[in-house]
Amino acid sequence: MKRALVSKKLWQELEPLVPKVAPSAKGGRPRADDRAAFNGILFVLFTGIPWEDLPQELGWGSGMTCWRRLRQWQAAGVWEKLHHALLNRLREYDQIDWHRASVDAASVASPPGGPETGPNPTDRGKLGSKRHLIVDGRGTPLAVCVSGANRHDSMLFEDVIDAVPPVAGRRGRPRRRPDKVHADKGYDYPKCRRALSLRGIAVRIARRGIESSERLGRYRWVVERTHAWFAGFGKLRIRFERQLGTHMALLQLACAVICLRAVDRFC
Repeated sequence: MKRALVSKKLWQELEPLVPKVAPSAKGGRPRADDRAAFNGILFVLFTGIPWEDLPQELGWGSGMTCWRRLRQWQAAGVWEKLHHALLNRLREYDQIDWHRASVDAASVASPPGGPETGPNPTDRGKLGSKRHLIVDGRGTPLAVCVSGANRHDSMLFEDVIDAVPPVAGRRGRPRRRPDKVHADKGYDYPKCRRALSLRGIAVRIARRGIESSERLGRYRWVVERTHAWFAGFGKLRIRFERQLGTHMALLQLACAVICLRAVDRFC
């Protein structure tokens, strides 16, 4: 029941963004229903089953049809627009905490390899990807980036900060910069501090050799919780998608689901 409810509400946000496809003049098999395909995509995202194992009896079409629809909509920018639209909805109700944001990264195994994968130094050199997140003070994902597991967290620090879209929803100019950014000692480098200063953002980065590493931090724990929410999506615990665009589509859809939960709670 919960999945059906999420699907219905997400579809209301997604439907205006889906590109319209005219029927082929040559006839042939009718195109699978967009909403049914979206249900199949959500089912795979939540459960983590292989696309080809999507049960036909659910009435959502074949797994490969859903996979192709995911990629087509990714190419049209649909998933990024969906995440952005839900961020706008949250800001409309003043439910994005711009006072502080947190940045962190988490690695996942990637057995098939592909773009933005690399040997994970924390997993005996096995291939993996790294998910870089920036979240607001409540843990709402503002942006996500991907790199190889062998790249240091600090190398994508500026990219993930700049990936935050301009969020509208209130009178005045859209906003994309938090007041301050919290990060752990993995980002304790002059270039990271300089990047925040140049953007007018207050620096809250733990200092190596000075601050204790025994606790996660009074504010930074929210980004770890958000990474745990991502791990709750079965399809994101291991990256089986070789193509980077398909993996990013799933990550952006997961961002939208998490944002929708915040909309339901606070708006």
